[in-house]
Amino acid sequence: MGTIAAYYRLDYEVLTFHETEPVTARAVKQALDTRKDITHFAMVHCETTTGILNELEAISEVVKEYPVTFIVDAISSFGGIPMDIKACGIDFLISSANKCIQGVPGFGFIIASRQKLLQCKGNVRSLSLDIYDQWQAMEQGKGKWRFTSPTHVVRAFYQALLDLEAEGGVEARYKRYRQNNTILTEGMRRLGLDPLLPGEIQSPIITSFRYPADDFNFQAFYESLEQKGFVIYPGKISDAETFRIGNIGDVYPEDMERLLQAIRETLQ
Repeated sequence: MGTIAAYYRLDYEVLTFHETEPVTARAVKQALDTRKDITHFAMVHCETTTGILNELEAISEVVKEYPVTFIVDAISSFGGIPMDIKACGIDFLISSANKCIQGVPGFGFIIASRQKLLQCKGNVRSLSLDIYDQWQAMEQGKGKWRFTSPTHVVRAFYQALLDLEAEGGVEARYKRYRQNNTILTEGMRRLGLDPLLPGEIQSPIITSFRYPADDFNFQAFYESLEQKGFVIYPGKISDAETFRIGNIGDVYPEDMERLLQAIRETLQ
C-alpha cells in the first residue's frame, strides 16, 4: 500500500508491525490522534504472508470516531469470513473473483459507499482504475465493462456464487474453512510441525508452519507432496524459516486428512 501511495506521490504514513503481529486498534487510534490531516485509512483484513487475521471490528470502532475514508483490502477474506460492511463503516471494500468466492482469477470488485463513490468523480490519476467511470458504464450499459468483458470469468463467478449459496452462505463456508484449519493444525503438531502464529490471530485462510529442523529440505518436501497430488506455498517471513498451506477453495476435511497422511509419509 505504501509503495502504491509512493508511486502516486501521495502523502502517506505506514503503521509498521512485526510480520507476526496483527494491526492493533490502539496503534490506529494513536496514529489518527497524532496526524489530524489524515483523510484515508487502509488496512488488510487477512494477511496471507503469515495467515494473520486482523481485528476488523475493533479497528473499525476506532476509525468511525474520525472523519476518514475507510478502505479495506478483503481480497483473501470476503466470502469466507463473516463481516458486516455497514456496521463496520467500511467505505470501500476490495476483493477478488477467486479466493474465498472460489471462482477463477480475472477481475477484482469493490463494494462501495455510494456517497463516497460519487466523490471519486474527476478525482483520478488512472484510466484503468477510474472506479467512478466504471460504475457509470455499468449502470448505463446494463452491467457492461468499459472495455472487453472477461466473460468466462464472470460466468465462473456467477456459478461460484450459486455454489456459495448452496453450501449455506458465508457462515457455512467459514465453518468449513475453520474445520480445515483445525484438522491441519492439530495434525501437523502431532507430526512435530508447529504453526507460526498463536491461535487467537490465526485466520482460517492460510496457515504458516515452522521448519521442523535446521536441516529441513523444503524443496524435497515440496516435490514429494506434489507427486502425491498436493501443492503448498513457500514461506515469506524474513526472520523465520516457514512454509504455508492454504485451507480454502474446494477443499474439505477429508482432503486435509489425506494431506496429513501424505506429509506423514514424506517425513518418514
